[in-house]
Amino acid sequence: MIAALARPQVGLRVLGALYLLLAAPPLRTSLEATMSGHMLVQIPLLAAIGFVACRLLPVARQERLLDAGGGAVPYVIVAVFASTWWMLPRALDDALASPLVEAAKFVSLPVLVGLPLALAWRRLGPIGRGFVWTNFISMLAVLGWLYIAAPVRVCNSYLVDQQESAGWLMVKLALLLFAGWLGSLFVGGGGSPALSATQPAAPRSAQSGDGGAKRN
Repeated sequence: MIAALARPQVGLRVLGALYLLLAAPPLRTSLEATMSGHMLVQIPLLAAIGFVACRLLPVARQERLLDAGGGAVPYVIVAVFASTWWMLPRALDDALASPLVEAAKFVSLPVLVGLPLALAWRRLGPIGRGFVWTNFISMLAVLGWLYIAAPVRVCNSYLVDQQESAGWLMVKLALLLFAGWLGSLFVGGGGSPALSATQPAAPRSAQSGDGGAKRN
């Protein structure tokens, strides 16, 4: 019992340490020195910290937060808009130029992207999860192709060669994610395991009642 209660606390401490490490000037400067490190390492990690931290909360608390926000759809909308903003070149420039925007990035990505997505994921069925995946993958591919095809710097903080390199990585990542998601649909029977995972188990009393009816 004690070990089960300690696991979430240990996980939250590890996430807190990772968050502080990402915010520390040496690693933060190193990741933000390249467009690939900024967009494809730092930003996803900050969002992932919020996602995992939410999953470590008690299920009852997650359900209360989900109900307080009006269900899964509002949380998905918040996560989509916030993640879209931080993938724009203007947002990257502002974060590098303004300490206030940089601080907003470190707060908003875990709180407005990772946490809402983790809460909504509990109740999203195959169609809802498919919408999230296709939206993210298509946005990644379109922005990646924009960075590749643009003849000038789209992001003023990075050179054209860094921009092109980040674009190719984004396109490749989009293709890999699409292939993995498509494969999971076939392996998982069209997403039925994901749907069943969101459905609560039948009460024990109802199960025992059914068993008694069968015995009779």
